[in-house]
Amino acid sequence: MRVSEIFRSLQGEGRHQGRVCAFVRLTGCNLACTWCDTLYAREGGDLLTTPEVSDRVLALGCSHVCITGGEPLLQMGEVLALVKDLHAHGLSIEIETNGTIDFSAVQRYAAVCMDVKCPSSGEKSDLSLLQKISPHDSVKFVVADPEDCEYAREVIAAHEVRGEIFISPVYGTDYRQVAEFVISTSLPVRFQLQLHRIIGVR
Repeated sequence: MRVSEIFRSLQGEGRHQGRVCAFVRLTGCNLACTWCDTLYAREGGDLLTTPEVSDRVLALGCSHVCITGGEPLLQMGEVLALVKDLHAHGLSIEIETNGTIDFSAVQRYAAVCMDVKCPSSGEKSDLSLLQKISPHDSVKFVVADPEDCEYAREVIAAHEVRGEIFISPVYGTDYRQVAEFVISTSLPVRFQLQLHRIIGVR
C-alpha cells in the first residue's frame, strides 16, 4: 500500500480525542478540500506491504490505531487486510474517511469516522452512506462559517445517524460563532476543537 507516514501522537479529534495512538496516513485522495491540512499526503509516500505496515504500527506500542489520509479507502483491499491483522492483534482501530466510498467491508474490524464535507470545503460526501453508520462509528462536520453550520443542521435533521456526531470549526476560524450556533440550536452533537492543531503536534 502507498503510505505517507506512520507515527505516534495524540488523537486530535473524534471519539478518541486526547488519546495516544498510532497513525497510519495513506497517500492519495479523491477530493480537494479548500482547507485541507494534509496536502502533502496527496502524492508520494512509500510502497509498503501489509505486514510491514502492521509491524511498524505494533512497534509503536499503542492500543489504538487511526488509519487516515488522504482518503484511505481508495486502497480498500490493502486497508481491509491491514485492519484484519491489527484487529487480530487486539488493537482498537478507527478509519477516517471522507464519505465518498462505501465502508461496509471494514466495519467488522474497525470503527469508521465519516467526515461529511460542508459547502466551504468545495466538495461533497455521499450522504446515503450515513445510513451505514453504526453505534460504534461516528460522523464529523468540519465547519468554517454559518452556511456550513446550517448545512450540518439540515443533514442531521434529514438523516438518522446512529453514531456519535461531532462538529468542529476549521482551525483558525471563529470558534465562538460555531459554539454559539450549537448552543442556540441544541444540535445533538459534541462540539470539538482540533486539539492537535492547537497544541502543534501532527
